[in-house]
Amino acid sequence: MTINPQDFADHIAHLVRTIPEDPEITRAADLFTKALTAGGVIQAFGSGHSEAVAMEIAGRAGGLVPTNRLALRDIVLYGDAPRSELDRYDLERDPAIARTILDLAPVQRHDLFVIISNSGVNGVVVELATLVKERGHDLIAITSRTHGEAAASRHPSGRKLVDLADVVLDNHAPYGDSILSLPDGGATGAVSTISSALLAQLVVTQTVRNLLEAGEVPPVYLSANVPEGDAHNLRLEALYAGRIRRGA
Repeated sequence: MTINPQDFADHIAHLVRTIPEDPEITRAADLFTKALTAGGVIQAFGSGHSEAVAMEIAGRAGGLVPTNRLALRDIVLYGDAPRSELDRYDLERDPAIARTILDLAPVQRHDLFVIISNSGVNGVVVELATLVKERGHDLIAITSRTHGEAAASRHPSGRKLVDLADVVLDNHAPYGDSILSLPDGGATGAVSTISSALLAQLVVTQTVRNLLEAGEVPPVYLSANVPEGDAHNLRLEALYAGRIRRGA
C-alpha cells in the first residue's frame, strides 16, 4: 500500500468545490447577521484541534471584530483552577468544565455561539451547548455528521452537539477524521481542520455581504502587519470593550 499525498489533495479539492453549496451556510450567516445587528458578539469555542477553527472566527485579519474565543484554559486564565487541570487527558470530556467556562465569559443576551467539534460527543462540548440553549442563545455547530453518528455520546444525557444546535455545518470529515489508510491500521491525512476553516470563512464572508447589502459598514479586522492596521483595529475593538478577549 502506498500513501499518495495527491489523493489527499484531490479529496480536499472536492470538498472545496462542494461545501459552499450547503444551504446551511446561508442560515448560519443569517444568524451571525442577526446577532451583530442586535449588538451581539460571536462567541466561538473549540477544544483540541478544533480551537484552530475558533481562531478562524475570532480575532483574525479579514474577520469580524465583535468575536470572542472561549477555550478550556479559560478556567485557569480567568478562573481559579490550578495550571495542572490543563494537563488532564480527559478535560474535554468533563461536563462540569463547561459551566465554569461559560460563567467566566463576558456574555450578553444577543451573543451567538459557534461550537466546533469534529465528533460532537465530548462532555464539555455537549454541556456547553446545553447551557447555551438554556440561556436563550442561538447556536451554530461545526462538526462531522459522519463521525458524530458513529460515535457514542460522552455526556450523561446521551445527547450530541447536533441535537442541540440551531444550525449544523457539516465538515464532511470521515469517522476518525483521516482519509488515507495505513497498512497496519489507522489513517493519515486529517480533513476536519481544513474543511471546518473553510466553513467558518464562508459564513464570515457571507455575513459581511449581508451587512453591506443592508447598508452597514462591516466591522472587519485589518492585518496588524499593514500600515494603520493597529489603529483601525483598536478603534473597532474599543466599541466592544470588556466583551472580547485578545491575546490569550
